[in-house]
Amino acid sequence: MVNSFKIQNVEVGGQTPFFILGPCGLENEDFAWSMARSLKDICERLDLPFIFKASYDKANRTSVNSFRGPGVKAGCRILGDIGRDLNVPVTTDIHTAGEAEIAAEFIDLLQVPAFLCRQTDILEACAATGRIVNVKKGQFLAPFDCVNIAGKLKSFGCDTFLITERGTTFGYNNLVADMRSLYWIREEGIPVIFDATHSVQRPGGMGATTGGDGELAPVLARAAMATGVDGIFMETHRTPAQALSDGPNQVPLDQIESILHSLLKIHRALNA
Repeated sequence: MVNSFKIQNVEVGGQTPFFILGPCGLENEDFAWSMARSLKDICERLDLPFIFKASYDKANRTSVNSFRGPGVKAGCRILGDIGRDLNVPVTTDIHTAGEAEIAAEFIDLLQVPAFLCRQTDILEACAATGRIVNVKKGQFLAPFDCVNIAGKLKSFGCDTFLITERGTTFGYNNLVADMRSLYWIREEGIPVIFDATHSVQRPGGMGATTGGDGELAPVLARAAMATGVDGIFMETHRTPAQALSDGPNQVPLDQIESILHSLLKIHRALNA
């Protein structure tokens, strides 16, 4: 049984799934504002709870020459302004214990990247902020291993957290999303999110950059919704081919409304 709680005006574990939506990278301030406004309009039309997401630093890019972002202070300030002015919760990923403290001043939901999901110091620092924490399940972990992550957070006084499934390493340059994972994690009483876009990555699959099968993200999102999840994470961009990070995985913004509508219909059918 998952206990419900709120991230500002978004209920976790309630009757309606929520959606974490936004671009992979915080490319610039105007871009972030434009994306946030568009996504808010879409979610208001569909009456869906929404958290805006963008990364201020893409710290684990394949190549040293790849775009990273504006950094923790500037990026969190931009996201904080967006959240306050648009009245939507915001989330971003932190990479060090020190960044957790900086981000917590502006960010409603602190995200721990998959590669760092077992870093005890980072989990402890996130818990110490009093913010709700979303931990991406590492590509190298079984779903059952999430119990140990939950145990660390609870031991540090954090009882409001999420686990996000984002696929498991399958051979070289490939991931597979096991829908059983969503069920097993939630059976442990942990709210579970499905990351539709990172689950279709092909890490390092283009040599110096990561490839992906973005057209499959809506397919997996529909399967996850049918399996039963508390929320869906999906990265989107106006023109994915021009995105400065993870372009092959992101869903075109002009498709988001129809995708969300289809996911909502699946949820309603399951709960009719």
